Amino acid sequence: MSATPIQLTPDPLAPFRISPGFNVNGVLFLSGHAAISETGELVGIGDFDAQAEATFQSLQRTLQAGGSNLSKVVKVTIYLTDMSYFERIVALRQQWFSAPYPADTIVEVKALALPELMIEIEAIATTD
Repeated sequence: MSATPIQLTPDPLAPFRISPGFNVNGVLFLSGHAAISETGELVGIGDFDAQAEATFQSLQRTLQAGGSNLSKVVKVTIYLTDMSYFERIVALRQQWFSAPYPADTIVEVKALALPELMIEIEAIATTD
């Protein structure tokens, strides 16, 4: 079995000692992505919609770096600090993914890695 790290330049997760993800025999396992820009800045503090947009863009960037894209995502886990955003997540899934939609788990958590973060998404995708 071959596991190759996905490389981002610049890598906003490097200061946290987190790999963006790995390609394991054509299956990508991505770390949780949040509203952190390519240069490591927080995006949309206090604004769920801005954070969600930045999170999906970050996810898309890492998928592309790993030789995949959003249409090849088979599973996502979405962490929210407030489940009242659930309906927005449903709309965002329709905006960013297409049928058949990925398998999904949505979990409300007390907090994420940085106190300003409101959403985090991890994903599994294929490269073929």
